[in-house]
Amino acid sequence: MFYPLQLLADWLTYLVFNIAPETLLATAVNFFIFDTLKIFILLFVIIFIVSFVRTYLPPEKVRLFLAKKNKLTGHILASLLGIITPFCSCSAVPLFLGFVEVGVPLGVTFSFLIASPMINEVALVLLFGLFGWKISLLYILSGLIIAIVSGLFIDRMKVEHLVADFVWKNKIKDNTILEIKMSQKERMTYALNYAIDIFKKVWPYILVGVGLGAWIHGYVPADFLAQYAGADKWYAVPLATLIGIPLYSNAAGVIPLVSALTEKGVAIGTTLAFMMAVTALSLPEFMILKKVIKNKLIVIFASVVGVGIIITGYLFNLILK
Repeated sequence: MFYPLQLLADWLTYLVFNIAPETLLATAVNFFIFDTLKIFILLFVIIFIVSFVRTYLPPEKVRLFLAKKNKLTGHILASLLGIITPFCSCSAVPLFLGFVEVGVPLGVTFSFLIASPMINEVALVLLFGLFGWKISLLYILSGLIIAIVSGLFIDRMKVEHLVADFVWKNKIKDNTILEIKMSQKERMTYALNYAIDIFKKVWPYILVGVGLGAWIHGYVPADFLAQYAGADKWYAVPLATLIGIPLYSNAAGVIPLVSALTEKGVAIGTTLAFMMAVTALSLPEFMILKKVIKNKLIVIFASVVGVGIIITGYLFNLILK
């Protein structure tokens, strides 16, 4: 499917830039051009399609729909909705408030907040383009399980008292919504504008991520990273998770780096655990959440999700040896 892009990358690398084949620089530049073009095309097309579909699901209707479901169904649906709702982890506060205000249970809200940055359509596009459909499917399933189980666990702990008082005071009692009708042309225009807007926001992250990946691909010896983060290193997954938490990036920035690390011998479960930690858990997110929930709930949230990520990383390494 991407063979024409590979031909273009070869032409630019070897003929236009006149870089000698079989050199480290040629390998890095070729990788950078091919992966950047592939990701850009996939990203724009898929976001356009998903955005068009999402015009039939206004946020208010989604929130009220979730508020009326039983808890297990609510957790599952909230996690699935996270796939088509591309929010980064630092969008947490307005989302948190919006869900709670219309009566969505607290655990269900957390299921959505975990799933949305970790398994949204941007992540799926990049994973499919760089790893193929099998890894993408496994990642989706593991991300959904983490989001659902974490939300259920938070529900069982009855932690509503750890949410700021003003959040409950703003709860909306009148759950009526005014639905805006859109023509097909308006939906297409919205989807196009949204795809362009998202593309403008994430393309610098893609360039940085692919650039780092290209450098690793071209210059880091194949066995260097495998010595310290191979599948046989028991500490690699928890260490990768802990390293990922202080960092902040969206999927566009971290997945190309994950791809390059995997190619250099780092176990797939280790790199995906790192990616999950970066996207679903981050210090900036915790600092923002402090405005609406107490420190104890932040610790519970981070611990539950962190343990889920570590278990998933080990399972990936076990299954994909």
